[in-house]
Order: sequence, then C-alpha cells, then structure tokens
Amino acid sequence: MNLVPRAQRPSWADRYVLLFGLAVASLLLAPVVQDVLATLDRRTDPAQAGAGLALLGLLYAGFLAVARAFGPVALPAADAAWLLLSPLPRRRVLTRPAMILLGAAVVAGLALGVSLLAVLGAPDPAVVRLVAVLVLGVSATVGGMAVAVLAQTSAPWDDGLRVMIVAVAALAVLAALLSEPAGRLLQTVPAVLGAALAAACGVAAALAVRSAWARLDRVHARDLLAASTRVRQVTTATTMLDVSSLTWAVEDAHWRGRGLRSRRWPRLPAPFALAWHDWRRLGRLPGRLTVLSASAALPALAMRAAGGTTPVVVALTAAGALAAAASCTAGARRDADDPAFTRLCGVGPRAALAARAVLPALVGGLWLAVALAGLETAGGLPGGPWWPLALPAAPALAAGALRMARRPPVDHAMPVIETPAGSVPTGPVLWAVTGADLALLGCAPVLHVLLDRPAALGPALAVQAVTGAATLGLYLLRARTR
Repeated sequence: MNLVPRAQRPSWADRYVLLFGLAVASLLLAPVVQDVLATLDRRTDPAQAGAGLALLGLLYAGFLAVARAFGPVALPAADAAWLLLSPLPRRRVLTRPAMILLGAAVVAGLALGVSLLAVLGAPDPAVVRLVAVLVLGVSATVGGMAVAVLAQTSAPWDDGLRVMIVAVAALAVLAALLSEPAGRLLQTVPAVLGAALAAACGVAAALAVRSAWARLDRVHARDLLAASTRVRQVTTATTMLDVSSLTWAVEDAHWRGRGLRSRRWPRLPAPFALAWHDWRRLGRLPGRLTVLSASAALPALAMRAAGGTTPVVVALTAAGALAAAASCTAGARRDADDPAFTRLCGVGPRAALAARAVLPALVGGLWLAVALAGLETAGGLPGGPWWPLALPAAPALAAGALRMARRPPVDHAMPVIETPAGSVPTGPVLWAVTGADLALLGCAPVLHVLLDRPAALGPALAVQAVTGAATLGLYLLRARTR
C-alpha cells in the first residue's frame, strides 16, 4: 500500500519540466522587466496612473473570476477517472495540480507586479519599490488563488470569494472615477510604507496558502469531476482551435439543471417570433448583461491610461462593439448547426437571419454609442457629439457578428505559409478573421473618423449610413443557406 502513494510524488521529470517552464517564463518576462527598469526614474502622470491602476484592478477581478469558474483545482482525465475515487489520500492525489496552480499564480503575480510598477513609476529607491511591487503582485495572485481553492471546499468561502471579486471590481471603478487623485495618492506613498504593506500582504498570502493546503482533502469529488471536465473542454478547444465548442459547453453548463418559468410569447410576425428567444436569453442572463454594459467604459479607461485616443484605443473600441454584438447570436449559431427548427416553423433562412440581426445591431450599436460618449466625456474626442456615429455602424456590426456565429470549424487541412517570422497556418488565421473582416469593412468610415478626427462629422455619418446598410444587406443576400 505504500508503493502506490509514492508513485504520486513528483518525479525528476516533473521537477525538470517545472524548472524548465519557470526558466522559459523568466526569459519571456526578462525584456519586460528590463524596459520597466529603464523607465524607473520617470514619474507618470497621476491621471494615467489612476486609470492604469483601475485596469489592473479589473484584470485582477477577472483573474479571481476565472479561478472560481474553473475550479480552480482540477485533475487530468485519467486521474479523475481512476485515482479520485480510489482510497488514496485526497491531498496526495491533488498535490501535483496544486503545485501547478501555485506556479501559475506566481508567474501571474510577477506580471502583475511589473505592470503595477510600470503604471505608477518609481522615481526614488527603485530597488525597494521593485521588490515591494513584486511581492505585492505575487501575494495578490497567490492569496487569491488560495481563497479560490478554499471556496472550492465550502460554500461560505465561495460566498466570500464572490464578495471579494465584487469589492475588487468596485475599487477599480472607484479608481477609474477618481483617477487623478488616486494616482497622486499612490505616487506619494513612501517606499518604506509600500514595503511594509507588501510584507503584510505576503504574510496574509502565506496563511491563506497554508489554510488551503490543510483543507485540500475536503474538496468534494463531484466538484473535482466538474472542474476536470471544464479543463478537458478548454484543453480540447485550445488544441483543436475550436472556440465554438467551448462556448457551447459553457452555455449548456449554465442552463443545465435550471428551472425556467414558461411564458407566452408575444404576437409577432413569424421571423421575429423565431428570433424572440434571443431576447429572452439575454434577459435571463442579468450578470452577463451587467458586465456587458459596464465594459463600455473600458475604452475611456484605456484612453486615460494611454494618455490619448491612440490606434490601440480605437481598436479596443471596435473589438468591444463587435464582441457585444456577437454575444447575442446564439440563435444564429444553432440555425447554422441545425436548421431543422427553422424549417419546421416555416420561416425562410434569409428571413430568419434578418430577424436575428436586429438584436446584435441594437446591442452593438448601443455599446459603441456609450463607449464613444465615454471617450468624449473623458476628453479623448474633442468636439462632437460623437455617439451618433454608432447608429449607422450598427448594421455592419450585426453583419460581422452573424458571420462570426455562422463560420464553420477550423480547416486544419489548409496549407501553412512560411514567412520570415515563422510558419503561419492559414486555417486558424482565416477562421479568426472571418466576421471581423466584414465588420471592419462596414465600419471603415467610423474608424477613419476616430483616427483623423475631422471638424465636421456630417459627411462621415452619411457615408457610414450607406456603408453599414449595404454591408448588412449584401451579407443577407449572399449568406450561405442550406
């Protein structure tokens, strides 16, 4: 009986892989650290520092949310099938996944610390501030991961993790609203006080890790099996480059086991009655709708962190609008996979597609309008008003979102192009740009105006109205139906 547990201890190969991964991560982070060290004597603008801090806070809240969503402790498929339900000690079975989580948290913490130092700057004792922010970043990620492990063992810890995520997001929003005072306050913190705070956070993180390790054997088998299933789905989708299978798995897991009340559908024409369930689905996901609405402030926050409306900020605005429109195309994806329901309802495929384009156009247009209004309020877009540009761009966003939803899986049989930068597989590249190319073409006038910022917006509105309507109309006429 003693020989079997010994097999679960890390072998020399496991230690070699761990050390090799840490060495590769260090080499990848070395240029970033070198760039940060080269700019340590530069004091950043307080408004930019506050906005950058808010972005880092939102990223940290997302880190905690992802850790909670994926387990975080999970096992490979073979271990979950054979070792989990065996009489082996649960903690010994979970030792290797726990070490992997610890390594990932340390790497994420180092990246967080370097980013924090780049945001705030360090005009005085640079070495002390560098060590302090690195310890602070590692403590935040390692401690957060430990709390997520504890949340996997008991419901009260899970409720506490939810409160922690909401609190971090609220502090990030507060830092975004008070970016200049928050940045000025953090830049005036003495290096000694920052080091003491980092040391206190390090002690708290160590205590959280110790508590998580002590309670590791209390994780329920059903939770480990569910987490292992999610990890397997993510691994399969990443390996096969099939993100659609992952989104379907997430949606099925969300609705599985939920009791929904039946309500009479409104009296609508046949195509719009078929598309009504997209509207009902959006209304039944208040959390996603809240996150979608709050994310419209990200372009203004990124503009403050960058110090102006740069091309990166414009690209972030366009990508966010397209993502908002694509979040409302589940019905179009199901019709593309199995058009039997549409045929049974007696609705033509093009009429159904046109009806399903209303909600993506509305959501994408509203998101873009709020984002442009935020950029204008933050001073990134002088003149204006700029938000009316979102209205004629909405049809093009809907066309791009529908094209993304109806694209086939990745064709791995396509050739690989050799370039000076390396081999480029054309299958995944074409799959990634499908839909985005149509939205980019249809929203070209708006993007041109955002980059050039002319004095008069009337001609751009007229051109965008024609381009957006033509993009959606031509897509509906040329869309593949079966």
